Amino acid sequence: MIFNTESFAKKYALRYTTILALLLIVPLLIYVYLLLQIDEAKVKLSLENQSKQIIRAMQHYDNSEKVFHFPRYQKYTAALYTATYQTLFSSLTFTPHAYTVGFHKQYKHYYTIYPLPDGYYFGAKYLLVSTKHMANKIYYFAALVMMAIVLLLYAFSFLLLRNFSKPFEKLNTQLDNFIKDSMHEINTPLSIINLNADLFANKYGDNKYLQRMKAASKTLATIYNDMDYLVKQGHVKRTYQEINLGEFIQNRVDYFQEVAHLKEIELQANIEEDVIYLFSKTKLQRIVDNTISNAIKYSYHNNRVDISLYTKKDLIIFSVQDYGVGIENVEKIFSRYYRENQSKGGFGIGLNIVKQIVDEEGIDLEVTSTVNKETIFKYYFYK
Repeated sequence: MIFNTESFAKKYALRYTTILALLLIVPLLIYVYLLLQIDEAKVKLSLENQSKQIIRAMQHYDNSEKVFHFPRYQKYTAALYTATYQTLFSSLTFTPHAYTVGFHKQYKHYYTIYPLPDGYYFGAKYLLVSTKHMANKIYYFAALVMMAIVLLLYAFSFLLLRNFSKPFEKLNTQLDNFIKDSMHEINTPLSIINLNADLFANKYGDNKYLQRMKAASKTLATIYNDMDYLVKQGHVKRTYQEINLGEFIQNRVDYFQEVAHLKEIELQANIEEDVIYLFSKTKLQRIVDNTISNAIKYSYHNNRVDISLYTKKDLIIFSVQDYGVGIENVEKIFSRYYRENQSKGGFGIGLNIVKQIVDEEGIDLEVTSTVNKETIFKYYFYK
């Protein structure tokens, strides 16, 4: 698979940006919090100064005047209350939720309540002074800084990772080309071995040595097909066609007969005929070949593998059951390069390919296993 510098840089730049941004935004939030506290203190101080002006105006009121003109301001409103919080005068545009003495904040309304001496100020006991205030400048500043941090971090991370990964892209491309060339070179002698083995058997008869050679060649062919699938993945468009699943699976069972014969394993096929399904032959072969070859590989000698295909309502079910070593960690067997039994060989890519295919095609896969007894793979194809 080709290593793409751009996609690698984008993927990991986003991750690093998120981590670093969180680390940098925390002190920014603390700084913004302190700015808001300072801003609130300024509002509180302005309300105190305004309250003093109103109190001074009431103190200078001459009782000979019949009407007291309560001071009005563009940015401030006020109210006078009795000891029981009955309103004597109010220019407020909202209803306070709290009447306790001190500073209060109610959404965008900031207000302060001051106690007044008894017997003065027209019988009022409390003075409330309020103003509307929104710390928009602070929030706007914080948003700009946060955006700048994220954008700069992402740009820096992207450029750094892209330049850092270029040598890996070059090396990966060379390795990918080497694998493709090697696959091409392997395919020709492998085909020649299979062809000449068949010709030799037809001319001189079959024997156990020839069977071993053909079985090993077919095992190698399965590994080759897995590698070929991985190399072409993402570069070759898989064609879909109507496939007779029964006929296809039976052909693959016949193909693996010689491999099974080496371990004296009998492949018992119970396959329903004329089951037609729209699918990719390449993908289907990877599912069937890897499942059957693994069942043979991990079965005990002189045993059998049950292979079945049947329909049930809107489902087509393909099942392979072996009687062998079993699986200890079912959840791990689909991880690439994972091999539960190192002595059995292989590269640990077959079931990983199978998992990719079933996930892409919406096929349900059920694996049940009992150690040293049996393993069952069931594939559910939806009609």
